Amino acid sequence: MASRYENNATQKLDDGRVVYRSRIYPNIPLSDNDIYIVTQQGDRLDSLAHQFYSDTSLWWIIATANNIHDGSLSVPDGTTLRVPVNYNRIVQNFK
Repeated sequence: MASRYENNATQKLDDGRVVYRSRIYPNIPLSDNDIYIVTQQGDRLDSLAHQFYSDTSLWWIIATANNIHDGSLSVPDGTTLRVPVNYNRIVQNFK
């Protein structure tokens, strides 16, 4: 699977470092195939991505689908999350 940074623009900072520019993904549309789960103790976005997509790097799909933008992979216990099933199409659309 390609990196989510693959097509991101870079920016050179005044101190010489090169960083990726922020990229905001649009909302992921609802689908009849989406799965809804209630998180349990220890659930993290990356482990859920592994469970549903077999790829921990796709945690951002679950985060984006649920408007989680705080930079944390942790999710409070008892949180209802939407897990989009059509992740391949989502990745292709955001390239």
